[in-house]
Amino acid sequence: MAHHHHDSHDHSHHHSHSHQSGQAFAIAIVLNTGFVAIEFVYGFIANSTALIADAGHNLSDVLGLLLAGGAVLLARKQPSKRYTYGLRSTSILAALANAMMLLVACGAIAQEAIDRFAQPPSVESLTVSAIAGIGIVVNSLSALLFIKGSQHDINIRGAYLHMAGDAAVSLAVVIVGLVMFYTNDYYWLDPAITLLIVLVIVIGTWGLLRESMRLVLSAVPANIDGAAIEAYLCQLDGVTDCHDLHIWGLSTTETALTVHLVMPNGCPNDKFIDNITHTLEHDFFIHHCTLQIEQGDTNHVCSLTPKHHAHAH
Repeated sequence: MAHHHHDSHDHSHHHSHSHQSGQAFAIAIVLNTGFVAIEFVYGFIANSTALIADAGHNLSDVLGLLLAGGAVLLARKQPSKRYTYGLRSTSILAALANAMMLLVACGAIAQEAIDRFAQPPSVESLTVSAIAGIGIVVNSLSALLFIKGSQHDINIRGAYLHMAGDAAVSLAVVIVGLVMFYTNDYYWLDPAITLLIVLVIVIGTWGLLRESMRLVLSAVPANIDGAAIEAYLCQLDGVTDCHDLHIWGLSTTETALTVHLVMPNGCPNDKFIDNITHTLEHDFFIHHCTLQIEQGDTNHVCSLTPKHHAHAH
């Protein structure tokens, strides 16, 4: 029985990518932290839950950026004897923590807005519009920083979507502020837009929560086609069966696979293994695979195989 393991990764590319995203996180964190402080202060001065909600939204984004940025740094840490995969999976925990925090913040802000509907207090609407206008600029700049990395990493995609969503939310707050200013009325729009902001956050966060939860539970990542991978492995020359196929996320960007291939005539050579590894990475986005070759002359049963399947091998 031959055990063969191959880890394929273009390390230089990965490091320059994570270095760029590290810089993007640093700039966005500084920009947004400053803006959150301004927005909270003016939210209280202007008596606007919409501004405070937007500040809460942006604060949760700063925390999310800190988590995601920290995960980018931790993902660079080399594997050790104890953490044999390094600390890549911290990016999954960051995505999950970020989603949960956002939902908690939403609940608190929504409660305040609902309480205000009964007697909408007057709002300094021009201040609201001006501050939200700054928000459009800050959030748009931040979103642009992440646009490049957002295709490949759910953490960076999360950051990008937050910033783009924030820019749209700030625009809505600007419009509401102007309506209240020119009519000198309609103050109920302030808590109304607040609830709309909360809805935007919840919808955006739900997908992030679901995907990160799946990754925590070692599910096959959403962008990986497990059935296609199994079909590819089973049709390889000399392979009569493949079983014990496991696919899971090592981080928000990298995927690992282990599988047993039954080859009665044995493995022809290492080139055979290298070709499989190359195809798995380039066609199926598997970054780290371990192949176990068996000749099928004994009954190999995986401890995870259901009992009724066990007799089939």
